[in-house]
Amino acid sequence: MDSQKTFLISGASRGLGRAIALAALDAGHTVVATVRGEHDLPGNERLVIQNLDVRDRAGAFEAVDVTVSRFGRLDVLVNNAGYGLVGAVEEVSEQEAREIFDTDLLGALWLTQAALPGMREQGSGHIVQISTVGAVGTVPTLGLYNAAKWGLEGFSEALAAEVAGFGIRVTIVEPGGVDTSWGTTSMRFATPNPAYDELRTQLFGSAEIPWPNDGGTGGGTSAGDAAADILAHIDDPADERLRLLVGDDSPGQVAEALKRRREDYHKDPRFGA
Repeated sequence: MDSQKTFLISGASRGLGRAIALAALDAGHTVVATVRGEHDLPGNERLVIQNLDVRDRAGAFEAVDVTVSRFGRLDVLVNNAGYGLVGAVEEVSEQEAREIFDTDLLGALWLTQAALPGMREQGSGHIVQISTVGAVGTVPTLGLYNAAKWGLEGFSEALAAEVAGFGIRVTIVEPGGVDTSWGTTSMRFATPNPAYDELRTQLFGSAEIPWPNDGGTGGGTSAGDAAADILAHIDDPADERLRLLVGDDSPGQVAEALKRRREDYHKDPRFGA
């Protein structure tokens, strides 16, 4: 394993962000964990809690400044903050659309921009973007979430080529089902239009929106196992994958999404075999 690194992890109060923070601490690294409100992260001399709403660009730069001032450098930025939004395209309000793009897309952009100058100067660094298998394909009623994550992957793939010459790595993490509250207590819902009730019933087994919130999790790979896979990738400089599949179901979901896209392209006779 590499020597101790300094991590800045957004959205670390719960779910995968919290699991990554704990895994990094267990591995001996130093962590600055950003939260928006209450958290139950344990006390640790190598852990600093920083309040941050990632939609605030100035706050993002301040969080990076705090990290570098406290520890002298920033080695790994994990852009994890984000949430899901259930709503057909017609149902999503202007405010809901702007808020999910401000958080899931622009929040990662602001922290990335803040981290890059220092990483360029030190000649090393790793930017880890927490995306989703939903950035390869789409799911009806998750279109705005899909769009935000597709945007995240678009600028991150370009970024990887832009900063490789400075010794900076970029990883796009594509989790499948991970056992967090993403699909339950953390999910947001647009006001439903009855015209889409039949579709919701086909997708979710019920037209009820928001669906009952029992405080449970969504099932799938454990957050701890997902975090361990991400840490192993970060600690392996020979692992040059741009996209890191996380979770038992993620390879199959990506393969199916790519299959459907290729089938669509092949409808154009110019596409070839």
